[in-house]
Amino acid sequence: MAAKLKVALLAGEASGDILGAGLMKALKAQYPDIEFAGIGGPLMIEQGMQSLVPMERLSVMGITEVLSRLRELFAIRARYRDWCIDFQPDVFVGIDAPDFNIGLEKQLRRAGIKTVHYVSPSVWAWRKGRIKNIRKAVDHMLTLLPFEADFYRQESIPVTFVGHTLADQLPLEPDTDSARQALILDGKLTVDGKKPVVAMLPGSRGSEVKQLLPLFMQSLLLVQQQLGDIQVLLPAANAKRRQQIEALLAELSLPIDIQILDQQADQAIAASDVTLVASGTATLQTMLLKKPMVVAYKMSPLSFFIISKLATTRWVALPNILEQRDWVPERLQGAATAEQISQDLVTALQDTEYRQDFIERAGQWHKKLALNADQQAANAVLSVAKK
Repeated sequence: MAAKLKVALLAGEASGDILGAGLMKALKAQYPDIEFAGIGGPLMIEQGMQSLVPMERLSVMGITEVLSRLRELFAIRARYRDWCIDFQPDVFVGIDAPDFNIGLEKQLRRAGIKTVHYVSPSVWAWRKGRIKNIRKAVDHMLTLLPFEADFYRQESIPVTFVGHTLADQLPLEPDTDSARQALILDGKLTVDGKKPVVAMLPGSRGSEVKQLLPLFMQSLLLVQQQLGDIQVLLPAANAKRRQQIEALLAELSLPIDIQILDQQADQAIAASDVTLVASGTATLQTMLLKKPMVVAYKMSPLSFFIISKLATTRWVALPNILEQRDWVPERLQGAATAEQISQDLVTALQDTEYRQDFIERAGQWHKKLALNADQQAANAVLSVAKK
């Protein structure tokens, strides 16, 4: 290994940017002069990443949505591959984005570059045949969840269960009062002790927000009609999403007290009584903040049809996958109606026994996942780089 450690990374969306930034910080603590390059978001750039293209260009969800951008995505991957081979890093770390990264890792490994994949693809849930490509592409897999590591060990693929950086970052006992007070001081919340506070997270991708925000708002309108006035906190993933959200809300023009936050998802969830959330990492974030939630998601009919046929698990929300049961309401595609979602939200707000049981079980999972993931991941990456 060269005296100066060189690490290439690639993250394709906001959750990967969080993981990548934590990994980079832990690596820098051991190698202060380390060189990072590749593709990442604002958090990774802040840690010293030189990003070849804006990460937003890779943030796309759904089969039909990907197909419409396929030529561009292939061009970015080819460009990255050629750049990385020229860069000659000690190790490449692909962070999530499996459909993009696994193929790239396969090409890089063939060119003699060591590869680590951070965040297991859901091969245990759908498209299990991908394990053959993963075996060819990955020198070492880093998983966020314990059962994922067991799966890779059975397949004889080197693996490390690192836990989840969100579990390390978030307090075991979130302080709802402090979160609300901070938002009140910022003029974002006017809590009077009576209005329910709802955090609404319709996703970080433009396609998700376009599909889900109108549905979420209609659901909240029905909740308000049943319970009286509510307050809604909507954290925008970035400036572009904020512009999109503001335009959609203006078009909808519904009589709901809603405040848009610049990121601040943790604060919004912590301040809430319940969270309405798209599937994805945000469901784990909500669980770790001990907030009852309703999970809802829609995509194009063709994408949903294909994914449904390939799926081998009945759940998409991470809390339900961890528990292997219908723990939190999960409303997908045709089941994601404003009427159903509103009733789920009312139940989550009013059923005190359910709320207490949820908080206790979420706390147990928090302890299992808080393993200092950034450092665990850094140690595993270095072990590959030094081979």
